[in-house]
Amino acid sequence: MSGRYDVIIAGGGLVGGCLAVALGQTGLRVAVLEAVTPEAPVQPSYDDRTTALSPVSRRILEALDLWPDLEGEITPIREIHISEQGGFGYARLRADREGVPALGYLVPNRRFGQVLPQRLRQQPGLDYLTPARAVATRTTPGGIEVTIEDDEGRRRPLQARLAVAADGTHSALRELWDLPLQTHDYGSHAVIANLTPEEDHRGRAFERFTPDGPMALLPTTGGRCALVWSVADAELDQLLALDDAAFLVQVQRRFGYRLGRLRQVGRRGHYPLRGHRVTQPLAPRGVVIGNAAHTMHPVAGQGLNLALRDIAWLAQLLAEAERAGEDVGHPALLQRYARQRQADTRLIMGFTHLLLGSFGNRLPGLRAGRNLALKWLDVLPPARRAFMRLGMGLGAPLPALAAGCPLNREERR
Repeated sequence: MSGRYDVIIAGGGLVGGCLAVALGQTGLRVAVLEAVTPEAPVQPSYDDRTTALSPVSRRILEALDLWPDLEGEITPIREIHISEQGGFGYARLRADREGVPALGYLVPNRRFGQVLPQRLRQQPGLDYLTPARAVATRTTPGGIEVTIEDDEGRRRPLQARLAVAADGTHSALRELWDLPLQTHDYGSHAVIANLTPEEDHRGRAFERFTPDGPMALLPTTGGRCALVWSVADAELDQLLALDDAAFLVQVQRRFGYRLGRLRQVGRRGHYPLRGHRVTQPLAPRGVVIGNAAHTMHPVAGQGLNLALRDIAWLAQLLAEAERAGEDVGHPALLQRYARQRQADTRLIMGFTHLLLGSFGNRLPGLRAGRNLALKWLDVLPPARRAFMRLGMGLGAPLPALAAGCPLNREERR
């Protein structure tokens, strides 16, 4: 185990783990710090949630050779049905109508939890340190020193040219760097559960806007659907106190009978919906990516997709710098990364807020306008395709990994 690396990644979950796999194609020496061991029941990255992946994200995971290990539990999205409770309009986005295999894919987070840690433990040139967390950093001539601590309080320093904060919404490394943060409290929680409907979902995903908040039913394996329901904080305890039958009645009232009667519900979970964006994602010899840099409402299912594009661009820039014999932690390189990601991040966060603001506004007369917009989306190909390009990850320039091209591995000089 070395104490000197090219890159130290704080966070070994979905974002940090995928970045580490990408950097395995570059020849860079990497350390991954993960505060919670993958086997721990409180591991936050690999919970009961299901993650929606765009076609671009699929190509990135294919280029990282992770897709084959996920395939057994992947459910393609063949159609997306968007509607508003009590409204007359709806839109159907169909893969066959657009000439693509799928509009997206659903993967259980726990499947990532089975695949990623195993890959990290086997990857040459990588030290997977867990449990370990960053507790202090300082810049050094030509590098950065990160002090790590294990669960028994033992500390030791690690040296690198670059440190990456990929340790999630409550990033410890981001806090150590004291980076400016814009926050937004949506005033709601996401209630999640697996449901079994009477009818086969046939790969259909449903986004239903209700007076209580957005409700998504997403197709998963075994004929089940993953429920993601935004519920006001004040109503959460009352909803969670319902027994399974009463809970299903409440879901059915809002969702309707597009899949027949909802027959069964699994274990319910919930998490708070809070958004943030780091206005300056750079520190001396450091960069913040993924949920550590930007967290948004799950209504459009864009969180991990945006993070995977962060990973793909950062890995590409680091690979190019290493091949050119340049410093992978140089401020000019990190500024290039920040500029590259700015437009995509703003576009996706703006798109998410527009959806929430449009369907959350209860002013008289707006419902008719929203429903007319849904009908136009359904019948006007240019509007539909522009909308779908955003959802499929095609709204901004893409890096090599997003074309399914692995980064070239070259021998270190």
